[in-house]
Amino acid sequence: MKHNFKFSQIGILALLFVTVLSCSTDEKQQVTTLNKLVLEDNFDVNGAPDAALWGFDIGNGAAEGIPGWGNNELQYYTDRSENVVVEDGMLKITAIKENFQGSGFTSARLLTKGKFQKKFGRFEARIKLPWGQGLWPAFWMLGDDENGTVSWPQRGEIDIMENRGQEPTITHGSVHGPGYSGANAVTKSYDLVTERLDTEFHVYGIEWGPDYINYYIDDVLFNQITPESNGLNGEWVFNDREFYMLLNVAVGGSFVGAPNQNTVFPQTMHVDYIRVYE
Repeated sequence: MKHNFKFSQIGILALLFVTVLSCSTDEKQQVTTLNKLVLEDNFDVNGAPDAALWGFDIGNGAAEGIPGWGNNELQYYTDRSENVVVEDGMLKITAIKENFQGSGFTSARLLTKGKFQKKFGRFEARIKLPWGQGLWPAFWMLGDDENGTVSWPQRGEIDIMENRGQEPTITHGSVHGPGYSGANAVTKSYDLVTERLDTEFHVYGIEWGPDYINYYIDDVLFNQITPESNGLNGEWVFNDREFYMLLNVAVGGSFVGAPNQNTVFPQTMHVDYIRVYE
């Protein structure tokens, strides 16, 4: 599988995020009600993640021609139980500080590519994030690449949740596409202010239709992106293909910087469930 997406090219370090409390009054707030459950993983069977739903990206990106996953990341992704396991009724993705295959850290990245892909719907996960300088947890989606014939960003990317581990109250929601990728992604952040993302579970989700993507944390609509959104200076590529989901914890990278002496390892992202509705 050719990985010409997300961490490989987006250069997300230069994104300028705006902290907000909700959608602005001048934004079109199209709230939908999607309640037909079409996929649910409650991670209630101990062991490896369900192989019928989840695959893995393995390595440091070098095999794909993008060492450091194209973003100066420091981890080597594995499918070892030390890095990814289902237990206690949840999926646990753990970043470890260790020398492994030439890298100084290990972690895991899971994806539903070729196993579950869908166009439109509500995609949500209940997650408790890791914490610390240099940690980069994410829950996101990529458009199907049609067997490698459509490259990133033409096939689109929807970042449901991204977090800088050193900012434990802030989540980010973004899209990337042709003309608005990398440093020019369309994005917004949300600051819980009085609550943290690493000490409590929160539900991160999107509701996605042909001409809108709504971003939620818990019951708060904090962002809506449409073909008319400011900064979307290119083709809207979110109405013509199925997308698949990804979960990962990166270590280092241009978006978060390297861990420092105060970053405690191991660090784990706990995923209570993933659900998809239409």
